[in-house]
Amino acid sequence: MLAACGGSQPASEQAGDTPSPGAPSPEIPSRPAPEDPTEPGAPGEPGAPGEPIDPGAPTEPVEPQEPAPTAELPADRLDLSSWKLTLPVETPHEGDPDEIRQPELADFAIDPFFGLTAKKDGVVFRAPVEGATTSGSGYPRSELREMTADGSDEASWSTTSGTHTLEIRQAITHLPEVKAHVVAGQIHDAEDEVIMIRLEGEHLFVEGGGEELATLDANYQLGTVFTVKMVASDGRIRVHYDDVLALDLARAASGCYFKAGAYTQSNLEKGDVAGAYGEVVIYDLQLAHD
Repeated sequence: MLAACGGSQPASEQAGDTPSPGAPSPEIPSRPAPEDPTEPGAPGEPGAPGEPIDPGAPTEPVEPQEPAPTAELPADRLDLSSWKLTLPVETPHEGDPDEIRQPELADFAIDPFFGLTAKKDGVVFRAPVEGATTSGSGYPRSELREMTADGSDEASWSTTSGTHTLEIRQAITHLPEVKAHVVAGQIHDAEDEVIMIRLEGEHLFVEGGGEELATLDANYQLGTVFTVKMVASDGRIRVHYDDVLALDLARAASGCYFKAGAYTQSNLEKGDVAGAYGEVVIYDLQLAHD
């Protein structure tokens, strides 16, 4: 070992420990052989860690993604093929109140009573207290009524035969000032309502026969999105609220059909003034019969 200029010899040499001639040299650790550059991921291989990718190397073609279509009509957002619409206002159609059926419903909107939200993510149903009413009610509605699969005739089924399901993802967004009541979904039979999803103030519940059958939310806040599922089978009606069973009711009924939308439970005679209204937004509507 060489000493630096002007420095002393290493201590081993000063002590006479210089290796004698012919003594074996100390082993020098060998360096590992360089990795095979042909191995996957080896240094120098395109795509190896820390190695730049050759901009000229071929790449897999990327299929262009078409933008999702923008909803412009209620039928772009909800499947309305098995429904008709009852309106609380006059249109060029005959009748009072007016009804819109398929195939016209597929291209129909009438703001603010039946149209898309500002974000186009839901369908608005609005019924003012001074609106037209059906012959069987003193209250106005902007509401869907279930029809047969092609929309040509009114649906009619029994709770004792088959399984009939309606699932609605919705929010109640406005109530009249004086009588702050709105119905947002129903099962109706040939004679009358069987059950109704009803909001009175902040009390959201299932009503049937004029009585409360189950509380869904005792402190409901307007605009809160919830999911309600009504299932009729084996002579029973079950109501699920946000996937939790809230009601299991024994009820045999025939001539049944679903309804969904805003059925305002007030009018001018109840003290509300013209312009007051109930409003419901439906974000998803799934109907099935098995």
